[in-house]
Amino acid sequence: MANSSPLYHEEQIPSAWRQIWHHFKSRPSGYIGLWALAITLLLAVVGPLLAPFSPNDPASEILLKPPAWNAEGSIQYFFGTDALGRDIWSRVLFGAQLTYGYAALITVVTLLLGFAIGTLSGSSRGLKSSVLGHLLDALLSLPSVLLAVLIAAVIGPGFTNVFWAVGLALLPSVVRTVHNAIEEEHQKQYIIAARLDGANQYQLLRYFILPNIVDTLVVRGTLTFSAAILDVASLGFLGLGAQAPSAEWGAMVRDGLDTILGAPWTVALPGLAILFTVLATNLVGDSLRHAIAEERD
Repeated sequence: MANSSPLYHEEQIPSAWRQIWHHFKSRPSGYIGLWALAITLLLAVVGPLLAPFSPNDPASEILLKPPAWNAEGSIQYFFGTDALGRDIWSRVLFGAQLTYGYAALITVVTLLLGFAIGTLSGSSRGLKSSVLGHLLDALLSLPSVLLAVLIAAVIGPGFTNVFWAVGLALLPSVVRTVHNAIEEEHQKQYIIAARLDGANQYQLLRYFILPNIVDTLVVRGTLTFSAAILDVASLGFLGLGAQAPSAEWGAMVRDGLDTILGAPWTVALPGLAILFTVLATNLVGDSLRHAIAEERD
């Protein structure tokens, strides 16, 4: 009777991404951040369907109604209302789609554009690479939010201009990350060996360099997303982004400043939404960075 079990046990070595996921799961902060980020994403997608009221309809009979946990509050208006009688819970849900959605769109476009420019600069040599490197260093000397404010002040407020202002402000950091990653890979022995074997620049980039910098791009993507959320909210708070009566989180914080002493929830609740999302994103990014470092070691 033949034995169906194999004669030799073949040990399966997990892939790099499986090992990264194993290291990532071993960090509770990253796992919690991932779940929090997933919940925020879900709210951004289905939030308008869950909102009990319209975000922009005022109601003079319920001005500055406290949240439900206050003795004067009502479960019907769980987060209370603002100075115009608008339901803050509904506005936070709609604002998730604006702040979170715009930040995600900016991150995707910035990563694609930054990857293209960084690939060209990282693969080039001589004067072109030197000039671009010094230009990026000059732009990176300014914080992204300050650069976004300067651009928005020139081109004007509005969500379309916010897209360009924040995207252009975050682009130099993405380009610099891709540039340095590709330039570092070009110095390694396996690239030199592949070039001696006759591989052209396209083959080097596609089959050798890109698979080894995907992890760097993933980490940069989480950091860019976190910065995009803060920048979009900051422009809304300064009046250079979303305009009234938009339910964007930064604009909600700005609108609540006039009543912060008598109705602090009008500022605290949208501010906590920004804090929750940025903190979750940073936890995921930090855990990913440590997981990748452990997998490489």
